[in-house]
Amino acid sequence: MSRPAADRAAGGSRRGPAGRRPLAGESRPPGDVVAVDRRLLAGDPVEVAPLLLNKVLEREGRSARIVEVEAYRGEADPASHAYRGRTRRNAVMYGPAGYLYVYFTYGMHWCANVVCEGEGKAGAVLLRAGAPLTGIEEMWADRPAAHREQDLCSGPAKLCQALGITGADDGADLAEGPVCLLDDGLPAPRRPARGVRVGISVAADRRWRWWIRGDPHVSPGRTVHSRRPGPAR
Repeated sequence: MSRPAADRAAGGSRRGPAGRRPLAGESRPPGDVVAVDRRLLAGDPVEVAPLLLNKVLEREGRSARIVEVEAYRGEADPASHAYRGRTRRNAVMYGPAGYLYVYFTYGMHWCANVVCEGEGKAGAVLLRAGAPLTGIEEMWADRPAAHREQDLCSGPAKLCQALGITGADDGADLAEGPVCLLDDGLPAPRRPARGVRVGISVAADRRWRWWIRGDPHVSPGRTVHSRRPGPAR
């Protein structure tokens, strides 16, 4: 499992051109991108999660813009994998921030999370959906069940499958790779859609899911409970 060297910067290292397709409403033309600053991620997942909207997740030439996220507050959250404390399975969730926590679900799917909080305190943001940017042909090859491009990354397991993320990427440094979390200058929406988390049986009333309003790549059937942003619960 990769860990930062003692002298590594807190994030924000520069990377070359992403080579992506521009999206409607972009605030600047494509250019250099930077790794998301680790300091931005070292906070409460409920505060970090909406800031990850419009960031770019990249793995070895494939990339997608994040359009839907969910927050999990570690040992304070009954729906979190860390609710009952630290285990070998969830160790990555305990930091430091800026690493990838990947878990296996339903005996067949991988799901990816961005680790938040300070070292020793568990917290993570589940990456629920993305808009494909680069490596789309490779995505189609790994997602043969998809019928439309907007279906390639429209769910947490679909996103991992499309980008080629597996358990081997658990603990990856998101500033160094092979999976990277990038900022290409497109800011998070000021008023994202917000609703309850899905696919859980406990703490299901907490409105800790955010998505980009009207984006066709959001996981299907999940926007019916959209509300304007309110205070964090």
